[in-house]
Amino acid sequence: MTISSLIDTPSELTDSASSKTAIVLMTRVRLARNLAGQSFPGWAKPPQREQILATCRAAVAATPQMKRSLNVGIGDLGDLERQILVERHLISRELSGAKGGAGVVISRDQAFSVMVNEEDHLRLQVLRAGFNLRKAWQAINELDSALEESLDFAFSPTLGYLTACPTNLGTGMRASAMMHLPALVISSQMEKIVRAVNQLGMVVRGLFGEGSDASGSIFQISNQTTLGESEEDIIKRLSAVLQSIVEHELNAREKLLEADAGKLLDKIGRAYGILQNSHLLSSSEAMNLLSLIRLGVDLGSFAPDSRCMIDRLFIEAQPGHLQHAQKGEFEPGQRDVLRAARLRAEFANFTRPDFAFGHRPAAGQN
Repeated sequence: MTISSLIDTPSELTDSASSKTAIVLMTRVRLARNLAGQSFPGWAKPPQREQILATCRAAVAATPQMKRSLNVGIGDLGDLERQILVERHLISRELSGAKGGAGVVISRDQAFSVMVNEEDHLRLQVLRAGFNLRKAWQAINELDSALEESLDFAFSPTLGYLTACPTNLGTGMRASAMMHLPALVISSQMEKIVRAVNQLGMVVRGLFGEGSDASGSIFQISNQTTLGESEEDIIKRLSAVLQSIVEHELNAREKLLEADAGKLLDKIGRAYGILQNSHLLSSSEAMNLLSLIRLGVDLGSFAPDSRCMIDRLFIEAQPGHLQHAQKGEFEPGQRDVLRAARLRAEFANFTRPDFAFGHRPAAGQN
């Protein structure tokens, strides 16, 4: 399987499943695992890293979840291919910068991804569209169990799974949700939400994780604690926090409409006009405009089935995907022209907004 065929294959994030969910775009569960008796990747010598890479890639590829998978060394990928995988949340930005002795195995439907020799020997990941933490946990638990049949993981009866960073000790699990929170951003409530979430032992990051910004009002919320809690407890606690944030976002939408519906609908209408007519769009501006259209879908101003198209464009408007579609590499200014042209074409026949209908949030959607 190649990067091109991977992009052309229906995926968890770009297909119809995501169109059913308003606020939670995606849930993800990651597990950090290391091989017993081997140095962590940051300390391992190049020959040892290569040996670990070969062992782990073979073991992962042999699991039932990874039939017909993309199994590749990071050094065998070009810069653009690495960027595409980052934009699809299939590898981390840290792994994309690896020089050698690192790789990734990605399932055909892109629901499973296993990074080898990032910070830990193995970073197992499962993606699920919408609010599906338990399903994601069940799926990754099955993959973890399958790998334990052929790999000896470093484990301590006292500390749990041993990891390169002490903050991942214990379960080694990071569960997260990618949430679309435009009303909380517009009403300047996100700072308060971030503080409250941090006090509950959770962390809020941007679209592409630590150090990234929240383009398109998209945030990742995940657990911070992995030691001293079971996987079930982590899932239960995070689910409660996420549900609370969903309710805050819905309330914020209600209040914005009650306070000045015209102002909010004007933002959505302007975004619609710019996307149909602009000839120059940066990645950040495109994400923010698409965010407003997605909010319009949630409010009932656009057809519900158009949400899937917006979710797809969140990814396809990114620099790597844009250049891949145009079969070349372009400077930022050229990408802004190409991005605007792509979005003009997508929105040329997009249904006109029905603002008479768009007066209340689609309550209960998450």
